[in-house]
Amino acid sequence: MSSLKSFIKAVRAAKTMADERAVIQKESAAIRASFREDIADSTIRRQNIAKLLYLFTLGERTHFGQIECLKLLATSKFSDKRLGYLGTMLLLDENQEVLTLVTNSLKNDLNHPNQYVVALALCTLGNIASQEMARDLFADVEKLIVTQNQYLRKKAALCAMRIIRKVPELRERFVDKAKALLGEHHHGVLICGMTLVYDMCSEDPSLIEQFRQYIPSLVRQLRTLTTSGYTPEHDVAGLSDPFLQTKILKLLRVLAKGDPASAEQMSDILAQVVTNTDSSKNVGNSILYEAVLTILEIDADSGLRVLGISVLGRFLSNKDNNVKYVGLNTLSKVIELEPTAVQRHRTTILDCLHDADISIRRRALDLSFDLIDEHNVRVLVRELLVFLETADTEFKATMTMQICIAAEKYAPNKRWHIDTVLRVFKLAGNYVSEQIISQFIALVSNTENMQLYTVQKLYSLLRADITQEALTLAGAWVIGEYGDELLKAGTFEEEEVKHEVHESDIIQIFESIMYSTYATQAVQEYVLDALVKLSTRMSEPAQVERVRRLIGSQTTALDVEIQQRAVEYSALFGHEDIRRGVLEKMPAAEIREDKKLHVEKKGSRASAPAPVVAKPKTETDILLDLMGGDDDVAPSSAVAGNGDLLSMASAGGFALPTESATNGSSAAAPASHQPEKSNINDILDLFNSTPQQPAAPAAAPGFVPAVTSAASPLAAVSTTAPAAFSVTSPTTPTAGASAASSGAPSYTAYNNNGLLIDLQPLRDASTPEGVVTIVANFKNTGSEPLANVNFQVAVPKRQHVELRPISSPQIAVGGTAQQALRVTAAKGAQVRLRLRISFLKGAQEVVDQSDFSQFPETLLA
Repeated sequence: MSSLKSFIKAVRAAKTMADERAVIQKESAAIRASFREDIADSTIRRQNIAKLLYLFTLGERTHFGQIECLKLLATSKFSDKRLGYLGTMLLLDENQEVLTLVTNSLKNDLNHPNQYVVALALCTLGNIASQEMARDLFADVEKLIVTQNQYLRKKAALCAMRIIRKVPELRERFVDKAKALLGEHHHGVLICGMTLVYDMCSEDPSLIEQFRQYIPSLVRQLRTLTTSGYTPEHDVAGLSDPFLQTKILKLLRVLAKGDPASAEQMSDILAQVVTNTDSSKNVGNSILYEAVLTILEIDADSGLRVLGISVLGRFLSNKDNNVKYVGLNTLSKVIELEPTAVQRHRTTILDCLHDADISIRRRALDLSFDLIDEHNVRVLVRELLVFLETADTEFKATMTMQICIAAEKYAPNKRWHIDTVLRVFKLAGNYVSEQIISQFIALVSNTENMQLYTVQKLYSLLRADITQEALTLAGAWVIGEYGDELLKAGTFEEEEVKHEVHESDIIQIFESIMYSTYATQAVQEYVLDALVKLSTRMSEPAQVERVRRLIGSQTTALDVEIQQRAVEYSALFGHEDIRRGVLEKMPAAEIREDKKLHVEKKGSRASAPAPVVAKPKTETDILLDLMGGDDDVAPSSAVAGNGDLLSMASAGGFALPTESATNGSSAAAPASHQPEKSNINDILDLFNSTPQQPAAPAAAPGFVPAVTSAASPLAAVSTTAPAAFSVTSPTTPTAGASAASSGAPSYTAYNNNGLLIDLQPLRDASTPEGVVTIVANFKNTGSEPLANVNFQVAVPKRQHVELRPISSPQIAVGGTAQQALRVTAAKGAQVRLRLRISFLKGAQEVVDQSDFSQFPETLLA
């Protein structure tokens, strides 16, 4: 048999894959034959295992050599043991059954007088230990971790980390040993000890408190490393033991998290590390990176955070792409913490958009979108549009969505918003999602004063380019809908020069689009819709006839959808009495919060359904709007403060209701079962109102304005939701709230900012089972009058609350007010309330929130 060296040469000398496979198969067969013969010569066995390890690196099957590795472990020669343990670590794992045969060899070698043999056993146990093996051998490791031999202590510490991961209940056995390791002076033992402590604290945060007492010691060690001079033993590129420095910083990050006192102890040394560490080499960058992560993780002051972010900004100017990537990736994570500090590096971040490395460009692009706010939206969007022209194809779909989201969220005015979206259509129209087009149409239809400007711009853009699908679709819809305004103006502007526009010109553009190679099915459908609309907006009979012929030419189209539209539109020309009515301008599309643009994770296109067109509201829709009963209808305005209550209700186990009901209606009835009235007077009669009275403001989704009625002492609109939380918000203050009973016990629910609120539960024999009336008594205990007092309540799921408006929203100094609410819940349930209080105290607005659960458990018994 050949030696390992000659075997490797033969494999590398193979000219083809077939030759290499033949060499490997021949040698594998020879190794198997040798194992079957069970040759006693350990030299041959060692040579075979060495070849197997080489085959393992090539990805070949080597399972047949596992037992031979175990035989090498049983020998007394160190060279045999070393190769046997290496083979055991590579060829076996914790799931192999033969691993149980290794336990005895490991136990013997853990007690071997030769430290290098013990070290081999520790390395193997730390790599492949199973649960059973960890339970059997942890006592031996526990002894070695306190030995005086520093070489074995550091290996035992790493082995203990593997044992703790496999058997967490053994963690307590190593806590004291780990504390002793933190006081070591030997750098190797100290690094391994910190690794063990870091792992223990990460897996079990309850241990952090026990190790916090070592923070001053760790800070001293870090200061010693940063200020010490040249030491040949630990010097790496001019820095003293950077490995130990990074370990200390990582451990400090875990120990000081959430503890301001600990953060204060390490602030000076962190500032010193960030300021004095050389960043010209990767060794220094690794220390700086860990220091910045520690600064951002602990409760550091704002100045130290800004200093850390400045380091990340310097990373972006580094020539090493790995360092640049790390800087961008970390900045994207901390922008929520210190947005102003990150904004200072905006120019450098934008420069990274033109980096040759695509991964750098991707991270810079994501970070650029995170930087956009109302102050820099013009500058950043302009830069991103420039980048969009030359961006990689895979970026364009996400970029178009992100730019349109930024324009929608931070647009300084409608004209800029429209110009930005049109620019996106022009540069990357083939990568724009339908949702963006839909939102753009909704924007135009809701902005009357910009409709002429938009139709002129789109007409000009379509004259120059019909290759971008999104531009063509948006242009066809807008020109078809508002073409009469374009014709009425008679001109459009192109490159700062005004040109006349005629009916024939518009038809000519649509005709060229219809028969172009870029006309997809969607484009043809939009063009047909636009042409039939334009037929009612043109005054020249010859052009109307031209439109009719153009539509008629598509009645024989191969696509069934296009053919059907063309046939139906052609038939409309024979019914002049209804054609104009059918093709009237559409009402403004409704822009709903739940349909707004959003970007899915991993850069995929947004897929939420888009609100293309809003149909006119029927009388039933109006009724449902007023009653708050239709979950699908978005109100046009929200009651002041309800947005905050929405957040209050959705946090900490409180959620919004899914259905609403009014007085006299069933909360569980779906919106479609609400009574339909024939006219607005009947609708207003429901609320004891008249048509001349102003309508109440619409409530936010899940809320209904409180309405006073004489039918009940608690005549408020209630909100219920099975398996959801109920929230109500009074908006119409009225007098006459139930007064507190003098004999009922009261509970203080709020006492702050000069306002005291006591809650008095009222129940007697006549009160229905599972119902309690609660009177909130307000008292101004301050030195200033309180105005616009607003009291809002949320209750847990499967409970229901009815809230009456406050008796007086203005409370003088020493004055009082009352407000009643009724809670319905299951018998024996615990009544818990989440309260939100807002009022004006002088010129200061006070908004506060409180949870109350002090009512006795027998309240609803």
